[in-house]
Amino acid sequence: MAAAHDKPEPVGPAPTNQRAVRDEKSEEKNDASSGDMHETLVEVSTGNQLLRHLGNRQIQFIAIGGSIGTALFVSIGGGLAKGGPGSLLIGYTIYAIMVGLVNNSIAEMVTYMPVSGSFIRMAGRWVDDAFGFMAGWNFFLYEACLIPFEISALNLVLGFWRDDIPPAAICVACIVLYAAINIVAVKYYGEAEFWLSAGKILLIVILYMFTLVTMCGGNPQHDAYGFRYWSSPGAFAEYIHDGARGRLEGFLGAVFSAGFTVVGPEYLAMVAGEAERPRTYLKNGFKTVYWRFGAFFIGGALCVGIVLPWDDETLQNADTGTANGSPYVIAMQNLGIGVLPHIVNALMITSIFSAGNAYTYCAMRSLYGLACDGQAPRIFQKTLKNGIPVYAFAFVMIFPFLSFLQVSNNTAQVVTWLATLTQGSQMINYIVMCLTYIFFYNATKAQGLDRRTLPYRGYFQPWSAYIGLVWMIIIEGIFGYSVFLPGRWNVGDFFAYYTMAMVAFCTFCGWKLFKRTKIVPAAQADLVWEKPAIDAYEASYDEPPTRFRDEMKALFFGKKKRENYMGEDPN
Repeated sequence: MAAAHDKPEPVGPAPTNQRAVRDEKSEEKNDASSGDMHETLVEVSTGNQLLRHLGNRQIQFIAIGGSIGTALFVSIGGGLAKGGPGSLLIGYTIYAIMVGLVNNSIAEMVTYMPVSGSFIRMAGRWVDDAFGFMAGWNFFLYEACLIPFEISALNLVLGFWRDDIPPAAICVACIVLYAAINIVAVKYYGEAEFWLSAGKILLIVILYMFTLVTMCGGNPQHDAYGFRYWSSPGAFAEYIHDGARGRLEGFLGAVFSAGFTVVGPEYLAMVAGEAERPRTYLKNGFKTVYWRFGAFFIGGALCVGIVLPWDDETLQNADTGTANGSPYVIAMQNLGIGVLPHIVNALMITSIFSAGNAYTYCAMRSLYGLACDGQAPRIFQKTLKNGIPVYAFAFVMIFPFLSFLQVSNNTAQVVTWLATLTQGSQMINYIVMCLTYIFFYNATKAQGLDRRTLPYRGYFQPWSAYIGLVWMIIIEGIFGYSVFLPGRWNVGDFFAYYTMAMVAFCTFCGWKLFKRTKIVPAAQADLVWEKPAIDAYEASYDEPPTRFRDEMKALFFGKKKRENYMGEDPN
């Protein structure tokens, strides 16, 4: 994937009187009472009232692990069952490249204008206010509906050990923990995500080592199976129909599986309003997305196709989110490995919990961003002194209660509903990012803004955005094609696939008619916006950015962070 041209941030004017300007000592005093639920509510008229307390170490781990959840460890098995290992690897590779093109676009905009609400507010400022309204509510509903999805999936994974755990108890426990983590200052959320993401990375390393060792014969059966399953039952599975058409449909099934699994840029973009030194730390976070796609998603697709044949009967559980549906756990049980499945299951629980925590955070910030632009009730813009949008938090915490649906319905069915409903919304998010970048690119041309002066300048633009846009539109249109095949029509499935597309159309058209909005001409797009405030914040730092490795040394070994890296990349 293309890298980016890196430029130093422009030096801005002297710091102004903003809450975002760094003053560590005074902020520490203010944060001492951050857990107090009786803090005074504040609402300020300037742009970003969130506090920039996410450091380099936290941002890098949010970038690495913030998007890794149930899909990479469990749901990926559904793609294997439909397409086989060859289709899975090709499908995940292509989709990862396409999302990398999206990342190449969103990174340039977010590092230039790291505002709260990120790309959903940019869509309203640089494209059309109605487009921003649609983008914001689509992203909010996407994130909010994924919270009960992860809680339901957590219940299913716990069923690996015993099936008499009350689902309601798990729901209550998750809701309380998500509330506790997200009501305190954002730096505690960042710290929680740092450690939870570390658990995800450990799990991935364990699974990759399991794949390498066992395929070479290091297993109880001393069977060096290698790439056996690529030849028997074969690299390409047939799905729905037989022959070449069935293999094509199997490939599409693998691509659609990747559409639910390969995500990431949006989660990093949403921390823009609370990131310290965003033009440095966010830039480095976006740059890690490319190798993460290769190491985690493409590597994961390769490993899954090695350890298990696509015709394994147990893979039918893969689309339900159960631990028994994880291709890795199935492979361990087939090989007679006794302890490792329990370790993997325990780490999988932390991964699922972390994903739900990230969705809670993003849903709160997207609702806050909508309120900032008058596209949601202004009450959601009010924050506590610790920078938490408290009423947005209260509203978001209603959605986890949808997980109680599993008490009266089949838990696996609830997981499937939520996963299908949100997948269409995810493609719309990427369509929004690509189209917004095209408008941003045209605005820079019309207004004479030299992109070489930006903190991050992606290669191959604007074609990168155009390719990503066309791909995502095609996938959004066809990912529910199976309901239109003869004998497969189902009203429930149709609405599960295309409800969010219809909601997006209605919100865009409704807001456009109600507000009579117009497309923003390139010459009139507001490329200044909050830039002076962000420039002033960046200029308020006297010392250079800390490097990621120095922060890690300081954390584990107590070594002092390196103060001056003489222009090196702060990683």
